Amino acid sequence: MTQKINNREYRQKVLRELLADLHAGKDFEAVKARFEEVFKNVSATEIAEAEQALIKEGLPVEEITRLCDVHAAVFKGSVEEIHRPANPQETPGHPAHTLRAENRALERLMNERIRPHLDAFLGQDAGTGAGANAGAEEAAAAALAEDLAELGKIDIHYTKKEHLFFPYMEQHGITAPPKVMWAVDDDIRDLIKEASRMVHAWVRPSESERPTKQAIKEYVDGTLTKVVDMISKEEDILLPMVLEVFTDEEWKLIADESKEIGYFLISPPPEWKPATKRTSDGQPEISAPSGAIVMPTGALQLNELVRMLDTLPVDITFVDKDNIVRYFSQGTERIFPRTKAVIGRRVVDCHPPTSVHIVEGIIESFRSGRKDHEDFWIKLGGKYVYIRYFAVRDVDGTFLGTLEVTQDIKPIQAIEGEKRLVTD
Repeated sequence: MTQKINNREYRQKVLRELLADLHAGKDFEAVKARFEEVFKNVSATEIAEAEQALIKEGLPVEEITRLCDVHAAVFKGSVEEIHRPANPQETPGHPAHTLRAENRALERLMNERIRPHLDAFLGQDAGTGAGANAGAEEAAAAALAEDLAELGKIDIHYTKKEHLFFPYMEQHGITAPPKVMWAVDDDIRDLIKEASRMVHAWVRPSESERPTKQAIKEYVDGTLTKVVDMISKEEDILLPMVLEVFTDEEWKLIADESKEIGYFLISPPPEWKPATKRTSDGQPEISAPSGAIVMPTGALQLNELVRMLDTLPVDITFVDKDNIVRYFSQGTERIFPRTKAVIGRRVVDCHPPTSVHIVEGIIESFRSGRKDHEDFWIKLGGKYVYIRYFAVRDVDGTFLGTLEVTQDIKPIQAIEGEKRLVTD
């Protein structure tokens, strides 16, 4: 038996069986008992592999999502700790430390504000309808509404996880957990919105039925339970999993790009600098396939870049700092004609004499720094053409050239209402 338990394939097989048992509705305690009997420790990576195996065998992601709370409870407390010489989770500025810091602030919001205000709201006598109790009742409800609005900003926390952690997890072959966790994140977002709606409906009842205090209590309690469970999933399953596979370079990219999304309930953390190789301008080196054009945010093969630019629903022309035409895109429906003979030509020679002074004025305003863009719009046949000029500058502000972007916006102006579904 010991030999079997130490066999990785056997352990993965049992994990798949346990998840399948949960899916089939087998008694939770029985599943948990078998898990505790067979396993002393299990890595977060093995949990991910088990989920992915089930998906490959045909189990829909939605099914695993419904099991998420159950199997997280089974695994909770048994996920082995990942020990490293310098624990990233204890290093301010490291994304793992930031995630945990936001979770601690989230727990304080729930325990020190939301739950006390909910209790205060429930403790008021709802039968008086006037006087001091009514005033205290409304004050408690208003405080609860404000707390739930603050909780709604958890979207920042989840967005960082979904758009920074998940992509790198998928690159390492960890595909099932992100799908499951994202679905639960969305459930929590919806729960918070509905809890807020119910409290606001109680404070300012409209034509719709005013929710009871008990209904609000049950909904808010259920919402907070889901939030607490997600904290456990993030720290007991997600973090051990990614700390095992993410490189320092990937962590640095996550830390840098977190600034654009923002931080939830905490001040911006200090900058985290890994001991890793970087380019001369301080940017992380990006691994790229042979022959690729390497850029700060990725790498593309030449044909990919060309076809990508030609696929954009706009015409693009670039004029360099010396006023020479260097590039234009070749979309399928160009608004103004362009031929390859224009490449290398002075931009002023590409316009009729009557408009040369306008072109020169725009470029000069860009070169001097007086302007960064200039827009025009004209009617041309059956099209409504939007012409935009942008100054292209280096990171230090040095003028590099002028970008012209042209688009027929008549179809865009005709858009009404909303479209949320794919149509045939």
